[in-house]
Amino acid sequence: MLTQVESIKGEDDEDMRLLMEMAEQARDYVTSFQWCPPIAREWLADGIGGVVAIFLFEFTHKIDGDDKVWVIVGDLPPAFKAVEPNDTPQSVLDDYCFLMDDWIAAVRTGGSFDDVFPVAAARTEEHARMLESRLATLRDDIIPQFSTDRATDAKGKIVVPGK
Repeated sequence: MLTQVESIKGEDDEDMRLLMEMAEQARDYVTSFQWCPPIAREWLADGIGGVVAIFLFEFTHKIDGDDKVWVIVGDLPPAFKAVEPNDTPQSVLDDYCFLMDDWIAAVRTGGSFDDVFPVAAARTEEHARMLESRLATLRDDIIPQFSTDRATDAKGKIVVPGK
């Protein structure tokens, strides 16, 4: 279930503090892009303070047909992703892993990065190994814990809690 950022409650005070810091990191990340319109609302989809969190940003107007975007932050490279119909926190984090898999493969094969999501890290085997390890932890330990509740409906609209 989505929680508006200003209403985030962690499992304890430390988790809440870390999630709020991650919300700020996500906001700073998405607003660093020139294409980012003003933010209307911010939601936490799911997260583990200091490890990984998924935020949904809704904009005041559309960009390239979209008025919202997912942002994934944590102890891993930040990324954004388009909102799809019937998204869940699990599906968003799973898609994130596939985006990062492409980067790892391009590093290891010396392939083109033209169609690979940009990662702000040197394109080295060491960084590929570090990211691969984090992705394994996400897939094995974290994704199964994340919510399977739909955050968006069949048309990609936000499923507002309590409505």
